[in-house]
Order: sequence, then structure tokens, then C-alpha cells
Amino acid sequence: MNKKNVLFAIIGIGTLFQGMFAQQDAQYTQYMFNTLSVNPAYAGSRGQLSFAGLYRSQWVGLDGAPETFTLNLHSPVRNSRLGYGISVVNDNIGDGVVQETYLDAVLSYTIDVAQNAKLSFGLKGGGNFLSLDFQGLRNFDEEVVQQDNIDNQFTPNFGLGVYYHTDRFYAGFSAPNILETEFFDNSATDANSVNFLATERINFYFITGYVFDLNGNLKFKPALLTKAVGGAPLQVDISANFLFNDRFSFGAAYRWDAAVSALAGFQVTDQIMLGLAYDRETTELGGTRFNDGSFEIFLRLELLKRFQRTVSPRFF
Repeated sequence: MNKKNVLFAIIGIGTLFQGMFAQQDAQYTQYMFNTLSVNPAYAGSRGQLSFAGLYRSQWVGLDGAPETFTLNLHSPVRNSRLGYGISVVNDNIGDGVVQETYLDAVLSYTIDVAQNAKLSFGLKGGGNFLSLDFQGLRNFDEEVVQQDNIDNQFTPNFGLGVYYHTDRFYAGFSAPNILETEFFDNSATDANSVNFLATERINFYFITGYVFDLNGNLKFKPALLTKAVGGAPLQVDISANFLFNDRFSFGAAYRWDAAVSALAGFQVTDQIMLGLAYDRETTELGGTRFNDGSFEIFLRLELLKRFQRTVSPRFF
């Protein structure tokens, strides 16, 4: 096993499977452009049919490091208070050793609480498909007991969220996966065997942000994401982004005791936005010569504009 595999076995796979009691949802840096993945109440809030795709490559340079693909599509229902959408998230760890795909349908209902303020309630339902290659896992950790692979094991789930927004401020609270499901239990047959249990824990999210006009061409948006899950440290992401001329965005983010990030985006047309983010770990992992940081690429398409509602500002 080369040094890259050894490092990942110690830091990643070994930690994930021998202490897999509090499984977490996928991690994002550009969460402000990927809100539907963490809060179903966001569905339809942009006032038009909106598509978002995101790819994250974590810990580049480590063999078997996590990759995440996310696809979201959502829209309001014309002449109603309803919004709807679909969300697909795929996590790949260990070059196919672990693959988990979340597939959900999303529904929201919005009420007017003031002249320019809306409150939305969201519900999503679906589940995830889990695949686990035990032979591949043994390549990282020889103590793992060999057993039959898990192939696309489906587990149903549902999530809830609430989302308040004006033309400048937003705040939301959500739990994207409510059911705590035990995926598998390897019962040891002898003293040398390794027991492990994968349990899906509830991840609670709180997001908020505010857009300030600094001058006629420059906007500033501080934002916050907090994620809490039992058995894992509290995650706090703080970001500061600027939007110039409603086209070019740039900024930085800090994940508490974990990473610093740089973000940039470009509104190519009124319908197309591209984004890029780079993370550098502030933990001991970030100082290894096998870890070149984490990258995210983001694309958003506004597909239809027939609902007669504007997206202002373009910052959330």
C-alpha cells in the first residue's frame, strides 16, 4: 500500500467505518448557492425554474478521498403558493468502496408575512441508496471482516424545513433527514473481529445572511451556516461575499477549527451562473504533502422567466 493509501486509511476510511455511529450529510463550501440540498423550504423561492449542479472534490491528492455530486431542480407553481423540486446527492468515498445516493422530491408552501417578506415551509421525501464493497474496504483496513457486499440498499427518509426571506435577508432552519436508520451491523464471531454499525443521524441546519448595498455597483453579504449532529463536533461556516455590478462575486469563508476557503462566481448571463471554491484545511490534515485542498465547481441555470417575479438581489 503506498503512502497515499496509508494516510487515507488512517485519517479517512478507518475513522469512518470503525467509528461510524454519527454519519453526517455531505459537506459544501458554496452552501449559499446550494440551499435546496439542506432546506426543502427553499423550493420555488427564486421565482422561476432553477437548476443547480455542484461537484466537490475533497482532499485532492489523497487516494480514495471523498467526491460529492449534487443536482437540484425547483420551481414555483404558477398562480399558487406552492413550490416543488427534486434533489439528488451522490457521495463517493474510497474510489467506489462506499457510494451513497440521496434522491428526494421536495414540496414547499409560502405565505406572505409582510409586504416584502415571505415565510416558506418545506417537506421532502425519498431516501438513499447505499453500496459498500467490503473487499475494497479491506484494501484500506485489513481488520475489516469480509462479508457480502451491500448493493444499492434503499432506505426511505423524509425532511422538514422553514425558510424566511425578504429581498435582502434570509434565515432558515431545517432537518433534511429525520429518520435515524441503522444500515448494517457486523456481529463479531471471534475476539479478532471488528464490530461496526452505520447509523444515519439527524443533521440540523441553521442558515442566515443579509445583503448590504455598499454603493450603486457593489453589494456585500455576510452569511452563516451552522450544522449540528449528535456524536460530532458543531460545524460553523462563516462567509463574506461581495457582488460587483450584479455579475462578479468573490469572497472568503472560514469553517470553525477546520478550513479556510476562497470563493468566486460569475453571472455569465441573466440565466447562467458559474462558481468556484477552494478549501484549505487548518487541521493537521491540511499540512500533509498528499493533500492539495478541496475544490468545488458550481453551475446554476435559470430556465424559465414566465412567472413574472424578479430575483433581486441575485445573492441567495
